[in-house]
Amino acid sequence: MFDSTPLVTPVVRFPLGLIGGLLATLVMDRVMARVREGETPPTVAAGVLTQTHPDRAPERLATVVHYLAGLLTGPLFVYLLYLSEFVVGSSPLGVVAAGVVLFLLMVGFFVVVVLPRPDGLAPNRRGDIARGWAVSAAAYVLVLVPVVAVVPTVL
Repeated sequence: MFDSTPLVTPVVRFPLGLIGGLLATLVMDRVMARVREGETPPTVAAGVLTQTHPDRAPERLATVVHYLAGLLTGPLFVYLLYLSEFVVGSSPLGVVAAGVVLFLLMVGFFVVVVLPRPDGLAPNRRGDIARGWAVSAAAYVLVLVPVVAVVPTVL
């Protein structure tokens, strides 16, 4: 099933990354709705973009940022998958490595770059938001990885 060359061409994989990103974002929405402060990260991002408190950030902008980021993270995973295939070859280890790196990038970027920027968020709330984001990002990755890395090898 796995060999040392990529199994799927970029012409197929990058659009599949977009589709997988959208599907993963839709699943992520369900998880975000169930996690404490789970729906806050998009408003934090919108608040950073508009320099307003996350609780007063434009809801429409938060939605657009959330879906655009989710959609474009799919092709980012495709890039990471090709990078891992270059380093370790086409193998389950490379797929897992790319998924772990994507998860770390998603959580790290939000927690280190985005979340510290808004003023007026209590430290304990920041922790809840970060945990909610980590859970949501895990759900995203758990949907995206099989769609992009496994489904094409089965078809």
